[in-house]
Amino acid sequence: SHQMKVKVLSRNPDDYVRETKLDIQRVPRNYDPALHPFEVPREYTRALNATKLERVFAKPFLASLDGHRDGVNCMAKHTKSLSTLLSGSCDGEVKVWNLTKRECVRTLQAHEGFVRGMVVRFCGNSFFTVGDDKTIKQWKMEAPGYGEEEEPLNTILGKTVFTGLDHHQKEGVFATCGQQVDIWDEQRSSPIRSFTWGVDSFSSVRFNPVEFLIRSRAFLCPQNIFSYPRRTAIQVIMNLRSNTICWNPMEAYYFTCSNEDYNLYTYDMRHLDRPVIVHMDHVSAVLDIDYSPTGKEFVSASFDKTIRIFPRDSGHSREVYHTKRMQHVICIKWSADNKYILSGSDEMNIRMWKANAAEKLGVLSPREREAVNYNQKLKEKFQHHPQIRRISRHRHLPKAIYSQAKELRVMKEARRRKEINVRKHSKPGTVPVVSEKEKHIVTVVK
Repeated sequence: SHQMKVKVLSRNPDDYVRETKLDIQRVPRNYDPALHPFEVPREYTRALNATKLERVFAKPFLASLDGHRDGVNCMAKHTKSLSTLLSGSCDGEVKVWNLTKRECVRTLQAHEGFVRGMVVRFCGNSFFTVGDDKTIKQWKMEAPGYGEEEEPLNTILGKTVFTGLDHHQKEGVFATCGQQVDIWDEQRSSPIRSFTWGVDSFSSVRFNPVEFLIRSRAFLCPQNIFSYPRRTAIQVIMNLRSNTICWNPMEAYYFTCSNEDYNLYTYDMRHLDRPVIVHMDHVSAVLDIDYSPTGKEFVSASFDKTIRIFPRDSGHSREVYHTKRMQHVICIKWSADNKYILSGSDEMNIRMWKANAAEKLGVLSPREREAVNYNQKLKEKFQHHPQIRRISRHRHLPKAIYSQAKELRVMKEARRRKEINVRKHSKPGTVPVVSEKEKHIVTVVK
């Protein structure tokens, strides 16, 4: 019995018929690479177009929150609510903002003189402020009812001016810094313990987000960084003073500090003898820093009127934001949903920026999201091609900053040239090569 093979055309309409008239036509595709010899050139062109379009759509500035009558000196993120931001200004006024409506929902006169620091308690029900009037005040988060007075929950009068404040993430303990660093219990009106170090005053204090048992903290005072793990102190003395400090929320043994010498330094608290990486790009003192919640990037605010975003493992910034109106940026925060950056500056405004300048906000249709992801992958694949790299790295800078950066480059190059010449004309070994990381550190005291 000889069996015959019969080939039957079998067509399943699901494979080629649209479900509705509004759908796009389905095209059968053969993915055999032999049939597509020009796949890479085509992808390259797409990547180039995607990069150009990204620069076209890079519109990072979202909104300006105005209402303060003096420079914004500090800000605090709400620990439970994404849309709430607190800001304190140089005239002692504290404002609570609703970021979705972009309006101020509450104003209170908290201190005489500057508000130096503020922090929201981990439960989100109250917040603390410190000011130039030597007081620490705890306030209720919800506004007082009709006819009620705006009163702090409690007030602690300190002996000296406080310059910084931070709250523990799980316990009722907070830390202040000034001429000394004090650790306070919320129930007591005197500090549980104090740390002093010579005659220096401290400018910033931060609890480590992870090590609750050891409760390690890092304090900053001019020129010095202290890390206090396990009741022992390690001191790093740098050439110029450090302004603020921020722990990496994901890898909490790394912290980054902003410095007066225009750089930022990321340290590993286990090896404090040299920074892990030096981040350069600013052309004036860096005043504040905040990490993104992913721990992959951080944002810095500078006296040179710009904001820069650095990848945590890169020496140079990936993004720089500036506007004509924005003056010296004093404080900066990265929102907890990783989408926005908030900056407070000298000319009394808080500005809201996109963390990713070309990102489309709002609802994306599935095809749109697919296109965005595809373009992102293309840009990653071809990122090192000279054309694409040039376009994606190009940023328009204000003339002052551009010329200052150029001048700094020339100075650095001259210094390098001089050092090489000195080394050439000296006895071998008398002029050692000092790496960039070690240049800025004077000494480490354990």
